[in-house]
Amino acid sequence: MTEKTANQPNPVSRYWKETRGELRKVTWPTRDESRRLTIIVIGVTIAFALFLWVFDLLFSNVIQLLIEQLIGL
Repeated sequence: MTEKTANQPNPVSRYWKETRGELRKVTWPTRDESRRLTIIVIGVTIAFALFLWVFDLLFSNVIQLLIEQLIGL
């Protein structure tokens, strides 16, 4: 076992100190950048949702027609 020396910092204290140091290095986006990127994310999300909705509608109609054909036999 290793013994803790007096000059060794507390692990929790060291973690917060290192975290604060790293956060000082971060280049934070401006308000305009945040707004623009938020609009892009919302736009892509809506576009992808519409894309999935169209394919879901298409495939559900195809499956429904296939089932009707099989039951009609």
